Amino acid sequence: MRVLHTSDWHLGQRLVTLERTDEHQHFLDWLLQTIAQEQIEVLLMAGDVFDTGAPSNTALKLYYDFLRKVCDTCCRHIVFIGGNHDSVSTLNAPKDLLACMNIQVIGGATPDPLDELIVLKDAEGKPELIVCAVPFLRDRDIRLSIPGETYEEREARLKQGIADHYAQFVPHVQPYKAQQIPVVAMGHLFAAGGTASESEKEIHVGNLGQIGADQFPKEFDYVALGHLHRPQQVNNTHHIRYSGSPIPLSFSEVNDNKVVFILDFEAGKLANLRELDIPVCRKLVRFKGDLDKVKQQIEVYDNSSYSLPAWAEIQLELNAPLPDLNQQLEEILQRKQDELHLLIHRPPIIKRERQTLEQQTPEEADLHTLKENEVFLKRCQSAFPESDHSELIASFSELLELMRQEAFES
Repeated sequence: MRVLHTSDWHLGQRLVTLERTDEHQHFLDWLLQTIAQEQIEVLLMAGDVFDTGAPSNTALKLYYDFLRKVCDTCCRHIVFIGGNHDSVSTLNAPKDLLACMNIQVIGGATPDPLDELIVLKDAEGKPELIVCAVPFLRDRDIRLSIPGETYEEREARLKQGIADHYAQFVPHVQPYKAQQIPVVAMGHLFAAGGTASESEKEIHVGNLGQIGADQFPKEFDYVALGHLHRPQQVNNTHHIRYSGSPIPLSFSEVNDNKVVFILDFEAGKLANLRELDIPVCRKLVRFKGDLDKVKQQIEVYDNSSYSLPAWAEIQLELNAPLPDLNQQLEEILQRKQDELHLLIHRPPIIKRERQTLEQQTPEEADLHTLKENEVFLKRCQSAFPESDHSELIASFSELLELMRQEAFES
């Protein structure tokens, strides 16, 4: 049996103010071709189907058009789980209808974890793959709040709750294991040892919810994870992996290879695992350095390998402010307008050793480039400059996550 693992599509995502519809359509078209060429029988999508809990009509059309088309391929089973960006109700609304098309959707946790245990059967009705499709687990799904508990106690209870949730499947999958039927687990979480990029919003609070590779039961032949946007193994464990996002979702991912994982199961075990590069149609590029260096980088940039114009971020390092800076940049960008669009121009960094006292006044941060936690931290540092802010940040992050959850479910 051949399985494809993907995640973190974030349909409907915008970078600054620009939509990514063309890039997502390019990926989904490629995915359909890949499913046919590679003879994929099972598609696993590990969460964050959409970028927000209230996806646009354009994002919804991308999703449903793909589901309609994938049903005409050789792929016999499709499993989607909800991520922290997804609305449980939005994903679950058509689940009974989609189940008639062999598309299983687990938008959120239910009181009975066995609702997440999916038995995929062959044409003769015999089990051929078991999927423990665990969606993003919200606080209330796995932990009861205790008044007065410390940050460390909250962290330990949350980690244990996630581990216990996966452990509940063990007695139910062991009979299948005895019959040499492979078992795959899915999840949308932050596993310890993973490497994040700028575009992931924190799950839970700080390090909360980071479970280690050894906390996934040994009965799982493969663990297909979502949330981190860089493809990677968890603690160098071969069979526990993040597939990453199919397109770069922020400029921190400009150097990442985007991939899907293709798995082959034989005799009840994972026999082969390989990654397949996703072709890029739009490049995100960062230009950084002094003005002459950045101008030269822009001048020599070649976009001929990509079908869409590149989007650029510029970070200049200057010895002193330049009054005609914007004019100089506009002149060089004008010559590359057909292949390069400036999306983000961050405030120049003035080298401190050559600054005057007046120039050392901190630049005002652009609120569009700051996360909620960063704005809150700056306010804490301003109001309580000598204090430890870790507890305040933890509480703020927890409130922020609860607000997102309530917004997604409303």
